[in-house]
Amino acid sequence: MTIQDHVFRALADPTRRSILLMLAERDRTVGEVASRFDMTRPAVAKHLKVLGDGGLVTVEARGRERINRLNPEPLAQVAQWVARFEVFWDERLATLKQAVETTDD
Repeated sequence: MTIQDHVFRALADPTRRSILLMLAERDRTVGEVASRFDMTRPAVAKHLKVLGDGGLVTVEARGRERINRLNPEPLAQVAQWVARFEVFWDERLATLKQAVETTDD
């Protein structure tokens, strides 16, 4: 499995996407993340591991705490990959616009 595959796997789950949004606000411990969800700390830790496998989250040990931090670089790579398909949407929107303008006459 490539790193890009790991990123898409991580992004596929809505809970993990919510965790990324939380970490975009600020760094958090597992406990802080778990407090926002109706699940156990071990379940949240598993989600964070999947995010870490995709390179989306890094962990820093501070004493007994493990601080989770967003690493946005893999998201930029995903955005570049998705951008390849924008031309299809641009073409479809242009066709739709033309169809709407033609039927208004």
